[in-house]
Amino acid sequence: MSLDSYKEIRSHFSIDEWVDVLIRAMEYEPSKFDSLQQKLTFICRLLVFVEPNINLVELAPPGTGKSFVFGTLSKHGWMISGGVVSRARLFYDMQQNTKGAIARYDFVAMDEVHKIRFTDPNEIQSALQTYLEFGWTTVGNVRIDSKAGLMLPGNIDFTEDNRPKSRRYIDDLPEMFSDSAFLDRFHGFIEGWYLPRITEDMLINGWTLNAEYFTEILSMLRNQSVYASVCNSLIHVPKDSDLRDTKAVKRIATGLLKLLFPHVTSVDDISKEDFKNFCFTPAMHMRGIIRKQIHMIAPNLNENLPDLKVL
Repeated sequence: MSLDSYKEIRSHFSIDEWVDVLIRAMEYEPSKFDSLQQKLTFICRLLVFVEPNINLVELAPPGTGKSFVFGTLSKHGWMISGGVVSRARLFYDMQQNTKGAIARYDFVAMDEVHKIRFTDPNEIQSALQTYLEFGWTTVGNVRIDSKAGLMLPGNIDFTEDNRPKSRRYIDDLPEMFSDSAFLDRFHGFIEGWYLPRITEDMLINGWTLNAEYFTEILSMLRNQSVYASVCNSLIHVPKDSDLRDTKAVKRIATGLLKLLFPHVTSVDDISKEDFKNFCFTPAMHMRGIIRKQIHMIAPNLNENLPDLKVL
């Protein structure tokens, strides 16, 4: 397959048209979404497909299509659906001498994360915390390196109008999320309650990109470093900025650039307005939710993001 051809073709579409192409490639009918913003929130699920070592949380009502996107759309991802998770299953099985899912896939999704149970929560939290920070961890004498992202889709209690009952979203998640240092390793949060419940008429009707082709392209985009360079050139970072916040915003913005503007190869190929509206501002918002949840756990920690700006 030609990644260059895919990039070149994107240049012939407006941003609205390209968003619809992506929605169709996810096998849904774009005309059934209420707004461009709703479509963009839906597309954020693809960030783990396209950006290495990105870690996200999405909480949403049941029936919004989480399981299909993360469990069926791509052969490069692996989804755990409830049940019990062990360190061997995730990272490395010392008895079988085999690598776990994180070492073998582009991303791992823990579907219904609120129902996940861990064989040894402290052991797994320690291994995960190291991995989420550095992209490696150790099991015994074995070091596991990977670029796999971690996606945590789950359900929480909602009101009748599909809004969270509590401002503390982490209360319904496994206990380890009550550790602010652990939660800080996640780059962003997807507000799945703004997404529609999937109905029969939302399934694709008409042309679409072949799913295997599309997800292969997304996997190929993971190794393209030019997008991070563009983001670094366009985002101004004050010297006193928190490193994790800065890294998170840049990582999300880079992923959105790959998804929405794959034809961009330099700062001259995209307007600052488009970069700000479709990459930078959503990244700040997604990281801002994590920052506020951390503040609720540990009020002594700042709830505000650094004063990052588009140059």
